[in-house]
Amino acid sequence: MPSLTPVDINGVLPSSSHWRPTWPSYRVPVVLPQSTTYLDKPQFDAEAKLEVVSPCSPSCHKSSPLPTYEEVKDYLSYETLYSNGSRTETEVGIYVLTGGSAGTQSRSRAKRQIYGYDTRFSIFGKDFLLNYPFSTSVKLSTGCTGTLVAEKHVLTAAHCIHDGKSYVKGARKLRVGFLRPKLKDGSKGANISSSPEPERMKFQWIRVKRTHVPKGWIKGNANDIGMDYDYALLELKKPHKRKFMKIGVSPAAKQLPGGRIHFSGYDNDRPGNLVYRFCDVKDETYDLLYQQCDAQPGASGSGVYVRMWKRQSRKWERKIIGIFSGHQWVDTNGSPQDFNVAVRITPLKYAQICYWITGNYQHCRDG
Repeated sequence: MPSLTPVDINGVLPSSSHWRPTWPSYRVPVVLPQSTTYLDKPQFDAEAKLEVVSPCSPSCHKSSPLPTYEEVKDYLSYETLYSNGSRTETEVGIYVLTGGSAGTQSRSRAKRQIYGYDTRFSIFGKDFLLNYPFSTSVKLSTGCTGTLVAEKHVLTAAHCIHDGKSYVKGARKLRVGFLRPKLKDGSKGANISSSPEPERMKFQWIRVKRTHVPKGWIKGNANDIGMDYDYALLELKKPHKRKFMKIGVSPAAKQLPGGRIHFSGYDNDRPGNLVYRFCDVKDETYDLLYQQCDAQPGASGSGVYVRMWKRQSRKWERKIIGIFSGHQWVDTNGSPQDFNVAVRITPLKYAQICYWITGNYQHCRDG
């Protein structure tokens, strides 16, 4: 195994300045499966929760000690749940070690996710809903949101299918919903442009073949090691045939265009609507982005994305750089403050998720 050396939080290679907000280059580590064992079938007895609350503030995360190499390997090892109810546990090896944060403290729940004037936009009409980037947002049968990141893969929050101790009841027959036009004449023609105007949208559902959840989430849940590992990847039983959004390593907040992020989700206070929002990043740790984007339960699992210039291809490109997780109520210098939180796709998480998608680490070298 190559020597393991810590990598700076940004992992950015030097590059010349450019007037466009440009995707940085990263030294992406290698995360490879080492051994896989079969586990007993899960009970599917947890209640699905559309949000997860953690009490650890940005300063709490920043002051936490970096995990050891063995701890990081344990956190990035993962469970795979299959559609027949069986599951496996896979241990991984890491060939470049990057830092992270761990550790939280317990605190009572609090709930407030709209900050002042509600700045969310409901997206209506097939011309928007069926077009990129809004068409990459999908709904999970457990009530959360996910994002298309490959031809058969959906990225979402781990708590949407697992509460940290057990799989939720709806994970037994997990499905992913795609908005489609419901045609006035009831026909199912694939050529939407030549069909009658739809009276409203409906969901077409595809079953999930298998699900990957990191042990960092299963090991402790939010009250133990925080939201750092609140992400999961779903593999569909068949391709969805839509344009998807690539994943990318999360740049530092100061490198984001305008310091701003975007995401769309199915907030439960607006049933049947896809809700889009954008806002400034207020703070960050190695694993989390703190912001006050207006959001409600149901938006959990939404892919947080930005649009930046891709120097190699000389074009603008949107990438998923995080997964919207939930809410945090924290004390900031003795003054209460709350945030909505997204899990950042770090170089290690990028390497892991990319390998889950492609099965070949050689395809996961460019974050």
